[in-house]
Amino acid sequence: MSIEHRPLGRTGVSVSSMCLGAMMFGEWGNPDHGESVRIIHRALDAGINFIDTADVYSQGESEEILAKALAGRRDDIVLATKAHLPMSEDPNHRGNSRRWIVRAVEDSLRRLDTDWIDLFQIHRWDPAVEHDETLGALTDLVQAGKIRYIGHSTFPASAIVEAQWTSQTRQRQRYVTEQPPYNILDRAVENEILPLAQRYGMAVIPYSPLATGWLSGRHRAGQQTGPTSLARQRMIADRYDMTRPENQRRLAAVEQLDDLAEEAGLTLIQLALAFVRNHPAVTAPIIGPRTMEHLDSQLAAAGVVLTDDVLDRIDTIVPPGTSINPGENWVSPWLEPAARRR
Repeated sequence: MSIEHRPLGRTGVSVSSMCLGAMMFGEWGNPDHGESVRIIHRALDAGINFIDTADVYSQGESEEILAKALAGRRDDIVLATKAHLPMSEDPNHRGNSRRWIVRAVEDSLRRLDTDWIDLFQIHRWDPAVEHDETLGALTDLVQAGKIRYIGHSTFPASAIVEAQWTSQTRQRQRYVTEQPPYNILDRAVENEILPLAQRYGMAVIPYSPLATGWLSGRHRAGQQTGPTSLARQRMIADRYDMTRPENQRRLAAVEQLDDLAEEAGLTLIQLALAFVRNHPAVTAPIIGPRTMEHLDSQLAAAGVVLTDDVLDRIDTIVPPGTSINPGENWVSPWLEPAARRR
């Protein structure tokens, strides 16, 4: 097993072609700090040098676990975190304002026990906040040496273009990465997001390449299981409700993909991760193991390249640019009832 390294957009930084996601470390997934640290060390020893987390993951606990794991190894790791989602009931402890972004960076630096964040990402777009408000704060934080590069997650195409324009016209730091959802069951970003990222030289770091467990091989007709932690069960229960038509469609597609993987001599996990990792626009899919077994099964996808025949078969199961469940895709806030009623 060999994990190649790829350029992080046009930054000159090299990162492993798999990124270790830390969302499952802490109360949302694995509350055992010692085991989580061992999983992180196993990933680093395997050649991963790129780790992604967020302040909201287990309300900061994920970042604290990473601090323990990276003690003595921080200089060799490209460390990414995010802010935007609520960190308390206070309406100002969230969002993309200068006031909150500066506070969020300071809080993450403290929890991560580091002097700098390599990649700081805005977790979601907020149409109520001017891009220049956010980019101005991020530019100052880069100049202060607290962050090195900036990126965003799940931005719509129009916001990506407007943010790039704002950076150019206002002489602000430029977003260099996008982190969208992308997997075989949800290919919507192939329409605009991936081409835009290529046009602007942005690195793409897709999350959920296993479709929140649907492409892990766990799900079969009559024996579906959802997330194991109570916190995750509450957050995404609808995604595993087999009475819902979209989940029945997912299951049918997964069974076809599992047969295809077996014919190709691969596990379903290898098929799913290779599909995302081998897209020309993608730098590194984010893997999110909760256990050592999860990590090993995902590391086994390193170096796997899908043949044209296998890719063509995937396209017949889930056509390019489509999603099994369009309701999970990003929806413009201008389509919310309050915005469209006259």
